[in-house]
Amino acid sequence: MSTQIYLAYDYPLLSAFWTMLWFFLWILWFILLFRVIVDIFRDDDMGGWAKAGWLIFVLVVPFLGVLVYVIARGRDMGKREIAQARSQQEAFDSYVREAARGAPTSSVDELAKLSEIRARGDITDDEFRRAKELILSGAGQAQRSATAPTTPTTPAP
Repeated sequence: MSTQIYLAYDYPLLSAFWTMLWFFLWILWFILLFRVIVDIFRDDDMGGWAKAGWLIFVLVVPFLGVLVYVIARGRDMGKREIAQARSQQEAFDSYVREAARGAPTSSVDELAKLSEIRARGDITDDEFRRAKELILSGAGQAQRSATAPTTPTTPAP
């Protein structure tokens, strides 16, 4: 057999480190390339032709294009990244606030919840009766929201 078989001991440790280093740098290069491309499209200050020019420059001559872009517009890249992160955080916070407010519950829903609490034995029949009167009179809704009408109604037997 004239073919050589390379085993693990034929590959020196330093070569393994060099291979890992080159692989790591290759991954970093692609991360930087994609971040530059995303930043080109994210920038609102550039017009369409400027974006097209930078994109062609970065894709045709990638190493030089990315290097020139980072030197020329690198400081603003960080500012745009922070602004986008802040806007995403604000959108998330407003969504959480809106979801936490929830939809207003009707008196039927409140009575059903109250009935479940009484069935579990967490409140007595007297407490259930008083809470039921509050719900039916509308006093419970008036405490939750100032815009709810507070016209009293007679409780149902």
